[in-house]
Amino acid sequence: MRDTLPLLDKIPFPPIRRGRLDTLQVNVGYRCNQSCFHCHVNAGPTRTEAMSGAVADVVLEFIRRRRIPTLDITGGAPELNAHFRRLVRGARALGAKVMDRCNLTILQQPGQEDLAEFLSEQRVEVVASMPCYLQDNVERQRGKGVFDGSIRALRKLNALGYGRDPALTLNLVYNPQGPALPPAQGSLEADYKRVLGQRYGIVFDKLYVLANMPIQRFGSALVTKGEFDGYIDLLREAHLDANLDGVMCRNLISVDWRGFVYDCDFNQMLDLPLRRGRKERLHLSDLLDDSLDGNPIRVAGHCYGCTAGQGSSCAGALKEAAE
Repeated sequence: MRDTLPLLDKIPFPPIRRGRLDTLQVNVGYRCNQSCFHCHVNAGPTRTEAMSGAVADVVLEFIRRRRIPTLDITGGAPELNAHFRRLVRGARALGAKVMDRCNLTILQQPGQEDLAEFLSEQRVEVVASMPCYLQDNVERQRGKGVFDGSIRALRKLNALGYGRDPALTLNLVYNPQGPALPPAQGSLEADYKRVLGQRYGIVFDKLYVLANMPIQRFGSALVTKGEFDGYIDLLREAHLDANLDGVMCRNLISVDWRGFVYDCDFNQMLDLPLRRGRKERLHLSDLLDDSLDGNPIRVAGHCYGCTAGQGSSCAGALKEAAE
């Protein structure tokens, strides 16, 4: 796989600084039951990296001491980590909102038969990857059988109240098929709701549209196909300074499976650790009593993926969200 960091590091990006921390995003490991083309984590069934119980304890202590409002759990398929449910229960007991970045098909994996019920009992917000409402497009990106599995999982979540009960939030996530900007979030959400509702009886709350990041598996494919420069040019030409105020890294930190800290999940995948003072690599345990407000954020060319066009973040489009 080709490393895109040497190319991205040469591309200037406007300097930005942190605001108040309100979201702790934790990547509990890279093992997944799927291997998706657009995956910026390069997750898959053969990955073995997994957060330990000791690091999970630090995560919960950080939430307690810093009174973090939101724990955002991601992977891989985060539910495959042995400490996933303990993290969920612990964070909810501390009063934090918990988000699960779910690929849907994990709900049908052996050993996960009660996962949907667990998520509903704990009032976990499910953020489910669903790259299209059409079967061919989903399976081109994620593999044969994934669409049907995703539909079954969505129906199960709906049956438990997700997408219907205001306390059980179900949001879907769209990624483009290739090196293109995502369409307008509002109009695409309307299409998703119409097609999934009419054909499958599925309801959900919101659709998040995210641009593909030129890193890991997707970035490597761009380089191999000679499309990397063109995609970067597309992102840079569509950049809007107005989106800088809403990028997720201003109010979020990303923690890897070892407990090391990054400004965002994308920097984590590029191994660009968050820096503060002279220390090159910070562990979450170093920040239990230390604020990061005002700290400079590490940036490179991939950051244009968050500020191009309507912008994108972990909560979808920035421009439409602001409007």
